[in-house]
Amino acid sequence: MKRRLLLAGTAALGAASLSGCASPRIGDYTGQTPPLDLRRYFNGTVDAYGVFTDRAGKVVKRFTVVMQCSWQGEAGREEGVLDEDFVYSDGTTQKRIWRLKREPGTGGQGRYSGRADDVVGEAVGEEQGNAFYWAYTLSLPVDGRIIEVRFDDWMYLMNDRVMLNRATMSKWGVTLGEVTLSFSKRLP
Repeated sequence: MKRRLLLAGTAALGAASLSGCASPRIGDYTGQTPPLDLRRYFNGTVDAYGVFTDRAGKVVKRFTVVMQCSWQGEAGREEGVLDEDFVYSDGTTQKRIWRLKREPGTGGQGRYSGRADDVVGEAVGEEQGNAFYWAYTLSLPVDGRIIEVRFDDWMYLMNDRVMLNRATMSKWGVTLGEVTLSFSKRLP
């Protein structure tokens, strides 16, 4: 009897440990409020403030972004442009222009694809409730060479003006660091 209890307890502990390591899924946010609509949030001017942290959590670089965002097209087939201007704490600047497409027929679950000059292939994402998951590979200049790094972004709408973003950067499945951003939508 003791052995069965010990085995059952060990199995339960193992299952709990594994479930603690499971990644979140976009469906986990169904019904969360306020509801996120990327087309509405990323429309107009949005300011962002962020940090890059290494694996140990040390801030490596701070940055700000000013985004000019717009959408065009018929309902269900909208295309958006997110024109981003970065200024880093070391004084360097960068520009990235995202071209997004809302996938047709996705109803309340917004599915998107996107491209930018420094993105390898196509980014894919989905919104559900107050959250948006966005995955892509970015070509980053590091010490005079270009490396491809995977980004897994999770964005959470806090209210009509504020959205938080946490992105994990990895290469070959090894976490390199994180990017944390706070978006602030300017009032018209």
